Amino acid sequence: MPIGERTLIMGILNVTPDSFSDGGLFVSVDAAVAHAERLISEGADIVDVGGESTRPGGEPVSAQDEIARVVPVIEALARRCSVPLSVDTTKSEVARAALDAGASIVNDISALRFDFYVADAVARAGAALVLMHSRGTPATMHRLPPVADIMEEVIGSLRASINMAERRGVARESIVIDPGIGFGKSQEQNLELIAKLDQLIAAFPEYPVLVGTSRKSFIGRILADNSGTPAPADERLHGTLATITAAVLKGAHIVRVHDVKPAAETIRVTMQLR
Repeated sequence: MPIGERTLIMGILNVTPDSFSDGGLFVSVDAAVAHAERLISEGADIVDVGGESTRPGGEPVSAQDEIARVVPVIEALARRCSVPLSVDTTKSEVARAALDAGASIVNDISALRFDFYVADAVARAGAALVLMHSRGTPATMHRLPPVADIMEEVIGSLRASINMAERRGVARESIVIDPGIGFGKSQEQNLELIAKLDQLIAAFPEYPVLVGTSRKSFIGRILADNSGTPAPADERLHGTLATITAAVLKGAHIVRVHDVKPAAETIRVTMQLR
């Protein structure tokens, strides 16, 4: 793991009414700040604040609504916390507002496909940018036919997004890449991306790789009951930890999780095994 000594933890803070596993829990600023402080106390190195759900069929929100959700939380956290704050958005207006409020990372699940001016906002602020591979939109990505070669698709698409970000002024050392587990991939392709994560890392040796598997539906399908009903989101912790173990053994630099304390303990043991 050439970039950094330890796999870092990005704790998820959804200030949305409709996220797939924790929607509506942290919509007030006080509740969101309290949860972020808990994530940090449990070992989060970064807190990722999201104001629009990207779950399948999630309702899109306007930039104004998204700003109203995330900016007060980021402002409050920037006053109280020392860890870096990330904003999970695909909109340049939201990115600018969040960066002005105290965020230092933009986590773009579209890797600039939806709004390439996100890169301009990041470059202007001297911030970091997470580029995540996805296909289609949240409304359509789960209905798309799978691509033939997912490794080739992810590597080629991320390379194009990196080139665009750097052309628009984002510093190379400020870019993180994410293969986008669950976003427009088949069950087998999600597993393949984790199993071959070392190949992705080898293709992009200059860039840290972030992996987000927490509570995702591919884990629920693996953990389905005898009737074939997938495990619900709140029963996917141990499956998530298995994927974190695999990702860390393959060289992941950052993992994005809901459950920070179990993830931190898993990483500590897995790093010893490495």
